[in-house]
Amino acid sequence: MGYMSIHNLKKGMNMEKTTNDGGTFLQGYIKASYEQLVKVFGEPHDPNGDNYKTDVEWAFEFADGTVATLYNWKNGKNYLGEAEGLELDDITEWHVGGFNEKAVARVLEKLRA
Repeated sequence: MGYMSIHNLKKGMNMEKTTNDGGTFLQGYIKASYEQLVKVFGEPHDPNGDNYKTDVEWAFEFADGTVATLYNWKNGKNYLGEAEGLELDDITEWHVGGFNEKAVARVLEKLRA
């Protein structure tokens, strides 16, 4: 598990929103702005996150069956409060969840496309 760059990747794959994300877990991290994520993935599928440790979340299933979730973790206002929590536009480190490491690769491919 580690940070991956959005450079030097193949074209992205088609994907669709999914609710088949139960049991996914952290696979790695990406660095991107919230604006970049919205531009590529659209508005968050869960715009309030879990109202505790996350502020926003996306969940996708790619054409090859890979499931990926994308979310902030314990750095936003839901977890740290108004005074210390980061605004979405200030978050640049994002967690990628999935059932295996392909989740991170698919997210990065889509960012690079």
